[in-house]
Amino acid sequence: MEESENKDSKEELIAPSKKRFHWSSLKFLTNNQDKRQFAVIGLGRFGRAVCASLHKMGYEVLGTDIEEKLVAQVLTEKIASHAIQLDSTEPNALKEAGIFEMDTVIVAIGNYLQESIITTLNVKEAGVKYVVAKASSEIHGKLLRRVGADHVVFPEYEAGCSLAYTLTKPAILDRLDLDADHSIVELAVPKEFHNKTIAELNLRANYGLNVIAIGKDDKFQINPLPSQRLSEGLI
Repeated sequence: MEESENKDSKEELIAPSKKRFHWSSLKFLTNNQDKRQFAVIGLGRFGRAVCASLHKMGYEVLGTDIEEKLVAQVLTEKIASHAIQLDSTEPNALKEAGIFEMDTVIVAIGNYLQESIITTLNVKEAGVKYVVAKASSEIHGKLLRRVGADHVVFPEYEAGCSLAYTLTKPAILDRLDLDADHSIVELAVPKEFHNKTIAELNLRANYGLNVIAIGKDDKFQINPLPSQRLSEGLI
């Protein structure tokens, strides 16, 4: 479901259940031929979460860190395809590990400014197509963009925004922002919508929403008909 800050703007919406959104419920958006390879540099909490999520979705993930204990933890938890210890500020170490051959590299060294910037510069100068870098401040983010980061993330800021939505809009189970005005959201079907059709609710006119799928128990119906009735428990 796409949610907009402007009620009159068009939005895409997924109507959902009370249980937490699982990766399997996004299977209808997954391309089985997607063979992209990812490298995650920095295996702190953020880096490990990225590794675990990508690995769970079936992608090949290489995790690296300068600290041996963090590499060992990833291997023990089996949240990446491979994990090795290396100094990411050394281009030769990155090259030998095959990181320059990856489709996407995530630089998750947010708390060490110099190492983060040098690592980002190393992978971009080597020709990596897409580099995502974690920033700990606005200045850090600007520097990362200057050295070539394709996308900069601010996990603490984004987590704070997510918490605010959770507290104020508990029906929204998950959210993917497309731009400043549009989002795809997983929204629990409220009891007020129970046993009413999409046409009866007139979601686009009344709420600025478009239903793109409804589902339950990991089974989805894409582009449901206006005559489709909604019920509590649907996603």
